[in-house]
This record gives sequence, C-alpha cells and structure tokens, in this order.
Amino acid sequence: MTLDEVNRRGLVLLGCGKMGSAMLAGWLGQGLAPEAVWVLDPRPSPWVEGLAAKGLHLNADLPAAPAIVLVAVKPQMMTEALPRLKPLGGGGTLFVSIAAGTPIRFFEGQLGAATPVIRAMPNTPAAIARGITALIGNAQAGENDMALAETLLSAVGDTVRLDDEAQMDAVTAVSGSGPAYVFHLIETLAAAGVAEGLAPDLAMKLAKATVAGAGALAMQAEEDPAQLRVNVTSPGGTTAAALAVLMDEAAGFPALLKRAVHAAAERGRELGR
Repeated sequence: MTLDEVNRRGLVLLGCGKMGSAMLAGWLGQGLAPEAVWVLDPRPSPWVEGLAAKGLHLNADLPAAPAIVLVAVKPQMMTEALPRLKPLGGGGTLFVSIAAGTPIRFFEGQLGAATPVIRAMPNTPAAIARGITALIGNAQAGENDMALAETLLSAVGDTVRLDDEAQMDAVTAVSGSGPAYVFHLIETLAAAGVAEGLAPDLAMKLAKATVAGAGALAMQAEEDPAQLRVNVTSPGGTTAAALAVLMDEAAGFPALLKRAVHAAAERGRELGR
C-alpha cells in the first residue's frame, strides 16, 4: 500500500490532540491531501478546523473502506470511541494504534480477529519531527502494512520494529515516558545552578542548551555515550567530582533510573491487563 492509495481510499484519525496533530502535519507535508483525511474529535483545535475549510472531513460520515485508521485517543476513552469504527474491521482497513497500554488483542476483540492491527509507541518529540516510534503488528498485518505504517510514522521521526509485543511496555518506559525524565533533569539541573548562585533565567538557559546540545552530540558522534562521558571527564576535575555522585551504584543514576523505568513498565503492564 502506498501514499497514493491512502489518498484514494482515505485515512481516518480517531483523536487529533497534540500527537495526532503532529502526525497529521507531517503527513500533509509528505503529500497527503486534506480531502483524503477524516478526523473524529469532539474538541478539534482551531488548526484542525482550519484544515476542514481546505477539504478535511471533520466529524463527518466515514468512507466505506479507508486504507488506514489511526487510533490516537487516550486509553480510557477507547471503549467509548472505538465502537463507531467496528464496521471497518475485518481485514479491508489497517488499524494503527498509538494508545499507551492498549494491547493488540483488545482491538482484535473489538474489530474482529481478521483485522490487521499495528501497535505503535511514539514520543512527544514527534511534535518537532524528532520523535522515535516502535511498532509491532499482529499476524494479519503483512509487510506492506508495516511498511505503510513506517512511512506514515517516519513523518515525525525515526521508527524501529519490535520482535514481540511484550517489549512495548519497556519501550513505553524508556522512550515513550523518557522525555518527561529529561524535562525533569532540565528542571533539577537549573535548580541546582540557582542553589550555587546563578540567576534562575540564566540557570534555565544553560540547562536547556546543555541537555539539547549533549543529546545532539550523542546522536551524531561515532563514539557511544560512555566514551563521550569519558572524553569530557578529566581525572580529579569538576566533572569527575559530579559523576562520583551521579554514578553511585546505590543512590545515583544507575539505581534511580532502573527503578523509574521499571515502575513505568510495570504500570504499562497493569494498563494492558
């Protein structure tokens, strides 16, 4: 299946919040026509309403057999929103879900076991096309379906395929929830700078730029992050003094992040039961 076929048959977006809007913007930039898109959202943003004036179908009757349905509502809204799409199940339409904690078996139960379903986990940097999305499909989702999902999701960043759906909870805990950990690092790094005498605005500017720059360097450098850390750590210097605290096996990052990621993964498993 190609983008041309999506333009011909249509794409349905169930929910168009921040993540759905980021994806839709990326697709439109790739050549998806507004008139090929159906959005179901009780509270559409002014941006989506503006697209409706350009041909996008907003809360309108759905096409009989769209190429793809992207489910982008919160898990707690799923049982209320999904029944409207039940007539599209059965094999003719590919369903892609970005709902956290909602397993493939739920969609198969709602839409029919013959429905091709791909579960995906993007993260919030998708809003600036710097996200990463992990995907796993059911037995009915063939290579063409996976390739189409990757094409669509690559509009907002990189994609990776998983070997087993059980890995999705760990992915959620690392990359799905991970941006929040980084944002908190920025918060606390700036606060620590203030505690050492910096003005709050200056501390925050330094913290944001440092985290953003280090992340960009980690992505572009040939060395792995461990070597990059060594490169900036002089024996007996200031960085070494800080890392002695942060790398403490009992109280530093190794123990703290392991506990945090495990807590997030466990919560994902609970939501999926």
